[in-house]
Amino acid sequence: MAGSFPRVRAHRTMAHVGLGANMGDAARTLRDAIEALCALPQVRLVGVSRLYATAPVGPVAQPEFRNAAATLEVTREDGLDAAALDLLGSLKRIERTLGRRPRERWGPREVDLDLLVFGRNRLELDRPPGGRSIDAAVDRGAAARLLQVPHPEARERLFVLAPLADLVPGLVPPGWGETVEHARRRRERVEGPLAVRPIARWDARAGDWVPIR
Repeated sequence: MAGSFPRVRAHRTMAHVGLGANMGDAARTLRDAIEALCALPQVRLVGVSRLYATAPVGPVAQPEFRNAAATLEVTREDGLDAAALDLLGSLKRIERTLGRRPRERWGPREVDLDLLVFGRNRLELDRPPGGRSIDAAVDRGAAARLLQVPHPEARERLFVLAPLADLVPGLVPPGWGETVEHARRRRERVEGPLAVRPIARWDARAGDWVPIR
């Protein structure tokens, strides 16, 4: 038909996001973060892991964390890189909206949202200004860090692997050579079974956490 434009083909990608917080009412903050993820355009919430109480990692004395993971179906009509960077920018905006402040590396967090896996893709991209960590104000290295997907530290962190294994235990992220569940068990042998403890499950109808009895 004269004057018509070719139809843009939409692609769907499963993205997995890690959530963490250990300041204030951390469980409520993560609930609010999940609500914000649901409100993103061209994003559908597919699943939410259990909520875990986890031992903090690093040299800074701080409260234990609350950690979870969410699976999102991202509909994209632009390129893969652009879609991943757009989602990253959304995660950083949500962090700022929920009150995240600049903190030292491995320090406490009002909220932390990390893009762990984006489909079966391996990405290494320059971060746009809106996708940079708010910690760049106090951590010079944070400003220069690339967006690397899969997240370069996820495979060696039980607080990431336990929630992710709730959602996609059989997934083999690019470059891992093992499933998420295998990596979880491997790290549990190193960190110990008490390093992460499931304390609540996600109730999709209520949009909130329900304690595990």
